Amino acid sequence: MNTLDQYGFTDRIGGLFSFHFPAPTVAEPARIVRADRGRVLAASRRGIVHIDGGTSLVTGDWVAIKPAGSVLGCLPRSSLLQRKRAYDPLSEAQVLGANIDLLGVVVPLDRPLSANRLERTLVAAWDSGAVPLVILTKADLSTRFDDVVAETVQRARGVEVYTTSAEDLDGLENLRGRIGAAQTLALLGPSGAGKSSLINALVGDRRQHTGTVRAGDGKGKHTTTARELVPLGDGSVVMDTPGLRGFALWDAETGLSEVFGDIEDLFDECRFRDCAHDPEPGCAVQAAVELGRLEERRWLSYRKMERELASLHRRQEVAEQRHHTRSFQRVARDAVLAKDHRNRLGKGR
Repeated sequence: MNTLDQYGFTDRIGGLFSFHFPAPTVAEPARIVRADRGRVLAASRRGIVHIDGGTSLVTGDWVAIKPAGSVLGCLPRSSLLQRKRAYDPLSEAQVLGANIDLLGVVVPLDRPLSANRLERTLVAAWDSGAVPLVILTKADLSTRFDDVVAETVQRARGVEVYTTSAEDLDGLENLRGRIGAAQTLALLGPSGAGKSSLINALVGDRRQHTGTVRAGDGKGKHTTTARELVPLGDGSVVMDTPGLRGFALWDAETGLSEVFGDIEDLFDECRFRDCAHDPEPGCAVQAAVELGRLEERRWLSYRKMERELASLHRRQEVAEQRHHTRSFQRVARDAVLAKDHRNRLGKGR
């Protein structure tokens, strides 16, 4: 199997290249294996090559490269994992990976389950266009194994849950079978969650660097510093990602509805169509909370993400209005300058 095939190249991908870059275009297909601050590595039929991709390419992209190593173009992305950049007042998206088939939300069993983190990450996973999975790691270190697994299954609400131990090699066969040939699985989770250890166990070799976690709070160091594709041997690949402290959502209404669809279904049962779902007459949401049919924590988590997305859209609208205003001012200024220029030419005659 050549290098390109090891990174998920199939007849379908080949057909897309032929369609978007037809002969006599002199270019070959490649896949971005790692993109870090403008330093881009790509898998090609010639092996792993360095290319000049600037900052527009992300790990997982399929690209056409010229013999000299420059990029001719990029195939349309079938899926896109992104989040809002942290501390970014301009509300720009940070693209984390592309062309992902399965997105594994990694939840370590050696620490208390964060239901809010799990729900938020699942929202982003659904919105990416990939199929989300929940992967429980470090099963060998858990003293509350059954309780945490049961709670995770309940929180995941229909998403497949896989329990694994990289140390004991438990659960890896089931997860490996789920990935399938020529599929791309991306792992997303906090630092110290065991993502790199899981990849090493799946590969059967120490490919990724691993570190220790603090005993007090289970937090670990960032042993992975950039998103990178790791081949599993049959054309399938795993994308390792740096640990994320938080996940600010980006245009994730679709994912929000997937994770909290039961809550949004309650809106149709409210007495008033414009119900704000606060303590008011006939609110089906508040009634469900009072009767114990809806967990208040879960409702507050939904409201927080809903407000976050609404705030993001307001900032986007303001930025777009400013852009249009500046464009109009630029056109008006150029028109005045052109008129003055014509007047000066007329006086010169």
